[in-house]
Amino acid sequence: MKLVFFRASVMATLIATCVPSDTTADDWPHWRGVNRNSVVAESSGWDKGIWRLENSWDTNVGEGSSSPLVVAGRVYTMGWRSGRDHIGCLDVRTGKTLWSVSYECPRYGRVATGDQGLYSGPSSTPEFDTQTGFLYTLSTDGDLNCWDTRQRGRLIWSMNLYDKYNPPRRPRVGRSGLRDYGYSSSPLVFREWLVVEVGAGEGNLMAFDKRTGVRRWTSGSTSPAGHNGGPTPIIVEGLPCVAVHNHDGLLVVRMDKGHEGETVASYEWITSFANNIASVTVYKNYVLLTSAYNQQRIAKFEITLRGANKLWEQKHASKVCSPVVHNGHIYWAWQQVICLDFETGELQWKGGRVSDAGSVVATKDERLVVWANRGDLMLVETASRSPKKYNELAAKKRILGRSDAWPHIVLANNRLYCKDRMGSLRCLKIGD
Repeated sequence: MKLVFFRASVMATLIATCVPSDTTADDWPHWRGVNRNSVVAESSGWDKGIWRLENSWDTNVGEGSSSPLVVAGRVYTMGWRSGRDHIGCLDVRTGKTLWSVSYECPRYGRVATGDQGLYSGPSSTPEFDTQTGFLYTLSTDGDLNCWDTRQRGRLIWSMNLYDKYNPPRRPRVGRSGLRDYGYSSSPLVFREWLVVEVGAGEGNLMAFDKRTGVRRWTSGSTSPAGHNGGPTPIIVEGLPCVAVHNHDGLLVVRMDKGHEGETVASYEWITSFANNIASVTVYKNYVLLTSAYNQQRIAKFEITLRGANKLWEQKHASKVCSPVVHNGHIYWAWQQVICLDFETGELQWKGGRVSDAGSVVATKDERLVVWANRGDLMLVETASRSPKKYNELAAKKRILGRSDAWPHIVLANNRLYCKDRMGSLRCLKIGD
């Protein structure tokens, strides 16, 4: 079946240390893609007023808001069903399961509370290390596992973060209801470490040996974990660091030898319901923070070894979608598709209809692929092509139509991967 839509850096150096050489530029081995920023070196496929998408395959991978990964012709997925988390390896061309592994896991984390009608199963996206072929997964109940994809998912090492470090339930914020969604953030491979937001009394961030699981360092900060997509690498004055929006706000720590875990910068940003869902967005040595609820704002910070300097703040916000920085502009999808000027934060345009669920990928031909609502797929011009107004080129409603499109969309090797929180996954091949 074909769906035909008619017209309606320094950072790169750091990322290279996180993406081994046999990962292709068009793969998607990490949360938010090869460069962890939802910007791809691929075309949207829009040509002469037509967007041709071919439905390659459909499957269901189990409940959860985890996004798929795409590496070397394989799709890696994570989802929950029948009392177990399931890790799957699928063929990119057919969607056929090549191998799968599973383990007992509750549908919600052991201290989870609130909003259980809106989510279930794993929210954390897996992390892939092509140097070793290891896949790292983190369940909502704190199961941190290392699987060898070259041996059909053989378990290499495993631990449970709740059992080992006894992290507390996230605290109530002001008068808002108490919320805890369990573990949600994706692990991060950096050189020989796996960096995880544990949120325990021993450290908010911890680094484990990626081959053995032995702990190597902890952050000085002991903030509870945030509800976010995961820590993000950043270079600060030539030094490798990592940034995260934890429960208390922004945290940037060093990862250079002899200074591992030392705080470089912090900025208080506590969101009602502990719901700072949107992750930090890093561009060079700048960081964007945003959240809705009591914050209802977005701010840009310059990070130096002396701390975080706020450059601007605007009364625009994203609740779930992590902002995308591309060619001098900022984009996200929440309530509407929003475009701000990166330098000043001033609104350039907004438009479209988006609910809480939404994500954006920016393409090399200056388009935005937007995945939102309960399965709506849209193609929108960037500000480079449409600087003053929202211009939606194509839209397809209810691609899946079952539940919220919490999982961020993936564009890899000329294919779109659209997933909803109940595990429906559709692969769409972009036509020539």
